[in-house]
Amino acid sequence: MKRIILFLFSVLQISSIIAQQEAQHSFYFFNPLEFNPAYAGSREYLNVTAVNRAQWLGWDGAPKTSFLSVQSPVARQKIGLGATLLLDQIGARSRLYAKGNFAYHLPLNDDGLRLSFGLSMGIQQDRLNFSNLLVSDQTDPNYVNANNSLSTLVGSGIYLHAEKFYIGASVPKTVQLTQQNNTQTIQLAQHFYLMSGFVKPINSVIDLKPSVLLKYVEHAPLTIDLNVSAFFYKQVWLGALYRMNEAIGINTAYQLSDRFMLGYAFDYPINGMRTQQWGNHELVLTLEFKSKKRAFISPRYF
Repeated sequence: MKRIILFLFSVLQISSIIAQQEAQHSFYFFNPLEFNPAYAGSREYLNVTAVNRAQWLGWDGAPKTSFLSVQSPVARQKIGLGATLLLDQIGARSRLYAKGNFAYHLPLNDDGLRLSFGLSMGIQQDRLNFSNLLVSDQTDPNYVNANNSLSTLVGSGIYLHAEKFYIGASVPKTVQLTQQNNTQTIQLAQHFYLMSGFVKPINSVIDLKPSVLLKYVEHAPLTIDLNVSAFFYKQVWLGALYRMNEAIGINTAYQLSDRFMLGYAFDYPINGMRTQQWGNHELVLTLEFKSKKRAFISPRYF
């Protein structure tokens, strides 16, 4: 694990000329199905996760993202199925995508170590709406040709996991086909994700869970989200987040019951975007339909 963490931090020297297109979340460790289809069905029960994020609060046209996923294991937990829906809005642009996810979970030993392979397929609609903007030149081609585009996306991922450890890699847009209504095209960049984390029991009360998510797209800077959370009495999460050169934050989640969890995250920019705004706010809600036949169900860390 130490070698993996050192490797993740050894790839930081990349210059930037464009920004990443994908939505980002502070609670990435609670919704990995958004970017890795191999995660589908890995939680052993039917799981529903909803995330709502308001970014750079106080700015007109600031990003707002809503995410919903449903996943479940089937065929004696060897296969996972899932569906994801995301709405991302920023300024005059909005993006809606819906995907289906399939995963095959291969047991590697009797201690719960499994290697999962995943595929996703879905559609993505990008819309440009300039009707609410002040336009000084209504003959500008960027205004006249503002259009919608519909893309078909195929993604892939791999996920190695056990009870207290995971590492995964994915490319949500391995293959993409775009249809457009006129001469203007919305370019979709290919993104690469690498994620890892583990749990270290400190004592009978506290479990420590570090996790990291790397996001890379060509011609843009590598983005690293590093989170360290403490789990108290198997009920309360308290964590701290560092997003490289972008933000720092805190997060907390409370296990309302063995089926419900509610969480809140706040992060604040540490770059030039920190003026005249009130940071980023995020809510997560998870619902898990666990079996009533088991008298005690140990918590899932991932």
